Amino acid sequence: MTASTTVRWRVIALFFVHALALGAIQTRIPDIQLLNGLSSAQLGLVLIGQPLGALGMFLFSSRIIERFGPRLVLMGMLPLVCVTAALITVLLHPIAMFVLLAINGVGFSLTNIAINVEADRIEAASGMRVMNTCHGAWSIGFLTTSLLGAALRGLGVSPAIHLWTIAPVVIVLLAVIVLPMPVTPPRPHAGDTRRRLAWPTLATMGLVAFGLGAGVTEGAARAWSIIFLRDSFTVAAWIESMALPALLATMAIGRLLADRWIDRFGPVLVARVLAGVAICGLLLLVASPNAGVALAGFGLVGIGICVLYPLMLSAAARLGDRPASQNVAATTLIFQLVNMGSPVLIGAVAGGFGIRVAFAMLLPLLVLTAVMAGRLDPTRRPTGSPLP
Repeated sequence: MTASTTVRWRVIALFFVHALALGAIQTRIPDIQLLNGLSSAQLGLVLIGQPLGALGMFLFSSRIIERFGPRLVLMGMLPLVCVTAALITVLLHPIAMFVLLAINGVGFSLTNIAINVEADRIEAASGMRVMNTCHGAWSIGFLTTSLLGAALRGLGVSPAIHLWTIAPVVIVLLAVIVLPMPVTPPRPHAGDTRRRLAWPTLATMGLVAFGLGAGVTEGAARAWSIIFLRDSFTVAAWIESMALPALLATMAIGRLLADRWIDRFGPVLVARVLAGVAICGLLLLVASPNAGVALAGFGLVGIGICVLYPLMLSAAARLGDRPASQNVAATTLIFQLVNMGSPVLIGAVAGGFGIRVAFAMLLPLLVLTAVMAGRLDPTRRPTGSPLP
């Protein structure tokens, strides 16, 4: 196995471990909601803590990553993500949960940008696509932790035991994967190296308009899919817990197979077809008469949104008007800023009109994704001027 192949497999494995670290708590949100006695609307307010904590770091994340490198950032911040998630299970108070999610968001923002920047650097150095495969590995990791959470919920294992056990496992895997990785040079760019803050540009805003539908839909499904089945149908807890794996399994398969289709048909056509699939899946979900159809809807949505978010990040990294870390950070900043209100909005609508109406609100965003897919055209010249 060549050195470049080894590095590719290590960054793919890194995405898998990153998902293990971030995803464990998602399957336990319904349990933590009950432990804290939170309504759907109150839970939505508490869940805003993570994107709120992440926002402040996105402007500075590029400077931190360029200064210390993606690997060191990951070694320092991913353990923080694990520990804050575990602390939520023992500090049972809505304010404590909000604060811990905010700290968790700081770790999320830095590690999320770091792994995508590292994947882009490896793409640039090797000349081969790896970003979608990396996100496929991320989905497999999230699927693994979701299935584990479903099994533990079915066995009655407490969220505290679950999350405090998985934290050291993630930290050990992180060290084994990251420490031997060589330093990969950054992608060449033509921007002003003195500008340290990742201010958004018109180009990055256009990419966010494309990726927002997929990202918000995925985020909503992670946080509310189990609750969707719980509130819509009378089924066993383990069936409720299968909602998230249904989405993640199809996302993982789609991402692992996507690179060959993107190389053949181009990112724009692939993105528009998949956006249409996601819309059909969401319509099926909203109208589902039973849990089986709802699970099929989540699976179809997973196929539809599988590569839309990584395509957005990859296009941002390839703009070339400034360091890739700045464009990835700026794109993610705008994305999270808009996405910050979605937990509150979905929770409020679910509390007032039902969870089906809350999911139906995502349909216009997926239509916007289909319309804005042209932003992925690699022949487009970026508009690199920072917004005032």
